[in-house]
Amino acid sequence: MSLNETLQVQKEALVAALADEARERLDEMLPELRSADIAEILEEILEEDDDLPVAMGLLDSLPLERRANVLGYLPGEEQVEISTAMSDETLLAVLEEMGSDERADLFNLLDEDRRELLLRRMARQEREELKRLSSYEEGTAGAIMTTDYVAIPGGMTVSQAMMRVRQTAPDAETVYQLYVIDPDGRLAGTLSLRQLMVARPGARVDDIMIRDVISIPVDELQEEVARVVARYDLLALPVLDADERLVGIVTHDDAMDVAEEEATEDFHKGMSIGQLEDGVSRVPLWSLYRKRVTWLVLLVFANLFSGAGIAYFEDTIAAQVALVFFLPLLIGSGGNAGAQAATLMVRGMATGDVGVKDWSTLLGRELLVAGSLGLTMALAVAPIGVMRGGEAVAMVVAMSMVTIVLFGSLLGMCLPFVLNRLGWDPATASAPLVTTLIDASGVVIYFSIATAILTGL
Repeated sequence: MSLNETLQVQKEALVAALADEARERLDEMLPELRSADIAEILEEILEEDDDLPVAMGLLDSLPLERRANVLGYLPGEEQVEISTAMSDETLLAVLEEMGSDERADLFNLLDEDRRELLLRRMARQEREELKRLSSYEEGTAGAIMTTDYVAIPGGMTVSQAMMRVRQTAPDAETVYQLYVIDPDGRLAGTLSLRQLMVARPGARVDDIMIRDVISIPVDELQEEVARVVARYDLLALPVLDADERLVGIVTHDDAMDVAEEEATEDFHKGMSIGQLEDGVSRVPLWSLYRKRVTWLVLLVFANLFSGAGIAYFEDTIAAQVALVFFLPLLIGSGGNAGAQAATLMVRGMATGDVGVKDWSTLLGRELLVAGSLGLTMALAVAPIGVMRGGEAVAMVVAMSMVTIVLFGSLLGMCLPFVLNRLGWDPATASAPLVTTLIDASGVVIYFSIATAILTGL
């Protein structure tokens, strides 16, 4: 049975138990389910069944800590829907059980009146921390970091540090990486829990810690955070403010979420789709239409240049009708080659594998690769040209294939660098945009070569 089928069976069993008010059955089933699976069941109840009372009944059947954990797995829209149905006291209790980063995310989704009401009921320290975390700009390290980490003051012995870990571990998001701070709160070093456990009890943490710590500014973009975590294979990445004070950490799982989010955004841009506020199965139809229509309409008018090119070479086409047979093949090949080159460059720039400084080297490599691809494709299609229109047409098709593939590949490779230089997202060099540009230019290249060769013959 697949995961989706299993979740569907579990959902039906939970809903049936809620309807029958079978508390004992619920108490047996819920501990066996993971929080992420309960969240997915809740999401399905809210989306497909549109049954908020059932979802709230299921959530209320969980202990408070588990309830907060499940809520953290839900998408923002469902979090708001459930939070709106909660009383202020219940929501405040749930927020206190959530991780600091998830708490700040949910807090930012609430309306302003609800936020003010909750802040007034919080303890001063929690209130100030929540206001600080929720104030960081979306898409930065500060917006995704957590303040639930283990910090050890410098100068402690290993035994004292172990005692500190035991005291703070219950509230920490991870205890495998520990951070040593000086009296001003600045990051002095880091060490793993393993290092601490195998060290002599009387040794000082200052002597065993790693001083060369990889860290990141609080206002750094989240995609750079994910890139650093992946590059150095970190469990967590410390985040520093302008004064080099440790203000939080970004854990590996949060960095993975960012990487997935950024990859999804690049895929959408790569196909000329605007950024969606939610998953494709949940986004409203009007929003899905609006995100797709703009580029499609623009590209429709851009394709008029292809028609204009064909109209300009009507005499050549009339003299050799066989040329029309190869037109879709040639411009399609150029568009495919260009889209491949653009995709390679956009992904390379996104992962940091290539940069503007590499442009000249990559240009030379692309010339060789694209030229080889064009020659191979020309050899493949030349026999068909001989059969359809004779040797002259075969020569035109072969030369056009090499030229169009070469031009398309170079255009696809260079366009992301040009957009990046202009301050635009390189992902905008999408497959539809590249193929549309190559369609228009491919028509002109093809029929210009045909006119020059066939007129001379």
